[in-house]
Amino acid sequence: MTPSSSQSPAPSDARSDVPARHRPLRRLTARGRDEAHRVASPLELLFDLCFVVAIAQAGVQLVHFLADGHAGQGILNYAMVFFAIWWAWMNFSWFASAYDNDDVLYRVVTLLQIAGVLVLAAGVSRAFDEHDFFVVWLGYVIMRLAMVAQWLRAARSAEGAERTAAVRYACGVLLCQVGWVGLIVLPEPARPWLFLVMVLAELSVPLIAERSFTTAWHPHHISERYGLFTIIVLGETIAAATVAVKSAVDEHDALGELLPIAAGGLLIVFAAWWIYFVVPIHGHLRSSRQAFVWGYGHYLIFASAAAIGAGLEVAVEQAVGSAHISTTAASAAVTLPTALYLLTVWALHARHFKVGIAQQMVLPVTALLVILCTFLGEWAVLAAGIVSGLAVAVGVALTARTRSAHGVG
Repeated sequence: MTPSSSQSPAPSDARSDVPARHRPLRRLTARGRDEAHRVASPLELLFDLCFVVAIAQAGVQLVHFLADGHAGQGILNYAMVFFAIWWAWMNFSWFASAYDNDDVLYRVVTLLQIAGVLVLAAGVSRAFDEHDFFVVWLGYVIMRLAMVAQWLRAARSAEGAERTAAVRYACGVLLCQVGWVGLIVLPEPARPWLFLVMVLAELSVPLIAERSFTTAWHPHHISERYGLFTIIVLGETIAAATVAVKSAVDEHDALGELLPIAAGGLLIVFAAWWIYFVVPIHGHLRSSRQAFVWGYGHYLIFASAAAIGAGLEVAVEQAVGSAHISTTAASAAVTLPTALYLLTVWALHARHFKVGIAQQMVLPVTALLVILCTFLGEWAVLAAGIVSGLAVAVGVALTARTRSAHGVG
């Protein structure tokens, strides 16, 4: 779930001070938004790690399409599949931020959702290669029915506007899941249009459900959850690129050709991590409207971060002659998602904490320079990595100068 633009105080029946094991098994009451020391639970970490499987499958398929010269179809398929992955994660994460009581029933239903994630992951290759979305849809059915059960359980424990919001969520999720049946029964040319309609429907559910009541999501907890998922996606990018380099070295003995790509890719990932975590974003999430834009915008952050890994694999395959595309096209597979990541992180994170035009322009200018690196041939990825690293250095220097000018240590 995600927040909407309406606001209301935390429910009076929130019992954040009572340990989960002491709460009634069949009650799911909201937690307090001002709860201290709220951090991600081990179950949430397991949930995130299982999503890596689906992300990895989407990345592998994107590599195949890009390396074969079918960039348009590959990007479209990737955008559709990644939305399914991201939206399922979003639904769970925002619900858990408000209602996670960590009792036995909650854990069992969450484990069922994890099973649905793995089913979804198993259907990714079919969705890419054959446009057969049945297995992906089946995985979604498992996850969404479990999510509906959680919302109905929350409704049973709530009263008034909170109860209405929970029921609206349950009904909205069910109706959307019925709509996704069209991906199975409609002719293939109509599916992208249905997908667009269903995306709008899915994004509208939180807005409708929370018209008169805002669920008690926790700003620090939410920002940590997003940060942890960003780390996991960047970790998958490193893993995918490492496997690609290892395979190329083992099969083609082309270490010299791959070193610039490996070094550049590592610099890009390091810079991506630094830029994302340099600001304490939870302080910015003061209203539901701000959190709404921030939460939805992370689709581009997560998707572009994962696509960087796929692009590095494509660059490796092209360097050893296994990809049927030009050097420029292979370089673009890295530089374009890197630039998109930089711009999106700037728009959602960095710009709220930058002082002066110089600080504000660091990431947009870096994104432009990274795109220009596309045309540097076999040195494109290394150049993009160096530019990204320099952006971090410049940002640190400008921040230090600003603090010094204001007498801040």
